[in-house]
Amino acid sequence: MNRILIIDDDRELCALIQRSVSRENIEADCCASGTDGLTKLKETGYQLVVLDVMMPGADGFEVLSEIRKESGVPILMFTARNDSASKVRGLRGGADDYLTKPFDMDELMARITSLIRRYTRFNHGSGVSRTLNYDGLTIDFDMRTVATDRGTYELPPKEFDLLIFCAKNQGRILTKRRIYEEVWKETYLYDDNNIMAVISRLRKKLEPDPGNPKYLQTVKGIGYRFNKDV
Repeated sequence: MNRILIIDDDRELCALIQRSVSRENIEADCCASGTDGLTKLKETGYQLVVLDVMMPGADGFEVLSEIRKESGVPILMFTARNDSASKVRGLRGGADDYLTKPFDMDELMARITSLIRRYTRFNHGSGVSRTLNYDGLTIDFDMRTVATDRGTYELPPKEFDLLIFCAKNQGRILTKRRIYEEVWKETYLYDDNNIMAVISRLRKKLEPDPGNPKYLQTVKGIGYRFNKDV
C-alpha cells in the first residue's frame, strides 16, 4: 500500500486528507511541524510528501530544502498565499506540484495519485524499469537507445543521462542548476550553453517538431520538464 506524509498544522485538514486518501487505498501520517515531519520522513518510507508553507517554526520552504538534501520523494506544496513568487520559489526549491488554499479535494486527490504513479514507476522493487514507452517514444535503458517513428538512435552519455533524468521526473519542473549538477556532476556556474546544446540535439532526434517540443518542454525563466501528458 502507498503511504504519504502530510506536514501541516491544520489538524482538521490533515484528517480530511487522511479520510480522502484512504478511499484510494493510500495510508497517510500527519505531522504538525516541519521538525516532526523531517524526523518522520527519516523513519518511514513514503511515496509522497504533502507540505504546507505557512507553519510555526520552520516554514515549508525550509522543510523543502532539508528534504531535497536527502530525498527525491515527490513533494506537493500548498499555501494560502496566492502569489506567483511563492509558487516559483517552491518549484525552484524542488517541489513537484503546488496548490493554493482553499482547493478542491478531488483536484488534490488527482494530483496525489498522479505524483505517486510517476514516482513508483521508477522506484519499484527490482529497480528502474528497463524500457519506458511514451506516446511515440521508447527509451531502452540497457541499449541506451531511443526509438521514434523516424528510427532508433544510440545516444551519447550526456544526452542519455539528461533525457533519463528528465523522464524520471516526468511533469516536474527542473531548474537548469539541478539538471547541470545531476548530469554533469559539477557545480553550476550559470553557463547554460552545455544544457542548451544537449537539449537541442535531443529535440532534433526525438521531437516530431523540434520547434514545438512534445517531450522536452521549456519552462521559461526556470528550466525544463518532461511532458506529463505523454
